[in-house]
Amino acid sequence: MPFPSPSDNTDEGPALYIVSTPIGNLEDITLRALRVLKEVDLIAAEDTRHTRKLLSAFEISTRMMALHQHNEEERSCRVIEKVLAGEKVALVTDAGTPCISDPGYRLVSAASRAGVRVVPVPGASALLSGLAAAGLPTDAFHFEGFLPKKQGKRLDIIKGLSSLPHTFVLYESPSRIVRLLDELVSVMGDRPAVVARELTKRYEEFLRGTLSSIGAELSQRPVVKGECTLMVGRGDVDSESLVYDLDDEVKRALAESSESASRLAKSLSKRLGLPKGEVYEAVVRLSDAEGDLN
Repeated sequence: MPFPSPSDNTDEGPALYIVSTPIGNLEDITLRALRVLKEVDLIAAEDTRHTRKLLSAFEISTRMMALHQHNEEERSCRVIEKVLAGEKVALVTDAGTPCISDPGYRLVSAASRAGVRVVPVPGASALLSGLAAAGLPTDAFHFEGFLPKKQGKRLDIIKGLSSLPHTFVLYESPSRIVRLLDELVSVMGDRPAVVARELTKRYEEFLRGTLSSIGAELSQRPVVKGECTLMVGRGDVDSESLVYDLDDEVKRALAESSESASRLAKSLSKRLGLPKGEVYEAVVRLSDAEGDLN
């Protein structure tokens, strides 16, 4: 079936538009999102200072109002009144899709009850971007987002996650990601996992392996930067089958390169998205084995 023409997709009439914005790379903004942000009467933004940078990059001058977790209930009434009066309003958050671990749920819920038309304008999402490139099973998955900061509540949720029969996804700040990995191991044991960091940005990185191996890798870094998306596989899945056959990759690299073990491990680690320590160990082990055969 052919795609409809742009004229068939025209967003007409008063409505609340839920507009996804880039999570890092500005080129991930959609043509439809740009048009909607130009055409609406008002943009309700999580942080107007942050959104102004995005709008300025695309020469959009639509007026804004702040709508965040601390004033969402109050401002929702104002937004709904404007739409009922015939205006178009767009909701955006600092990055990604509103309502997904971001403000917006209360507004959308209230707008729906008031009979306001709610129109999604899809786009970037750290959840889907991370899952798509993780290499973990995605036939079914559970999204939990950020865990509570209080230890008791965190552990209760982790215990519940341990019984899930499919991949689950968490968000975590760089300052707490190692702690989270340790907590998961202590409750559910080691599991195949992937940490996606700095998604769509210059220093985007995927760390693949197990909860413990990724935790060991990150704990060796002086600083971990960038929001993290953590995907954790089922306990009965072999983590090695979800990534690369590391030995085959190392053997191929050894045959094609004369680099030192350290440099070879560094380049392979970056290409495969595996912890450098794990790759270095394989390089040394297979280098010794090759030497024994000769």
